[in-house]
Amino acid sequence: MRGSTSSGALAANIEITSVTVQRGDVIQIGGQPCRVADLVQLPAGAKRLFFETGEALTMHAQSRFVALRMMRKW
Repeated sequence: MRGSTSSGALAANIEITSVTVQRGDVIQIGGQPCRVADLVQLPAGAKRLFFETGEALTMHAQSRFVALRMMRKW
């Protein structure tokens, strides 16, 4: 799904892994949208995601999520 915002950015649903997750990605957990504020590399390809709400989630190397990512329009 892609949509346009008033700032000229595109919002797209993409599949993310611990390798491709980025700050700003919005992951829906338990019906609540959570925006990634920071992330830390862990052993074995895992990453710890810290959300704007103060919560944390460990994403293992095999984890796959669908996230909303804002993409700049060129």
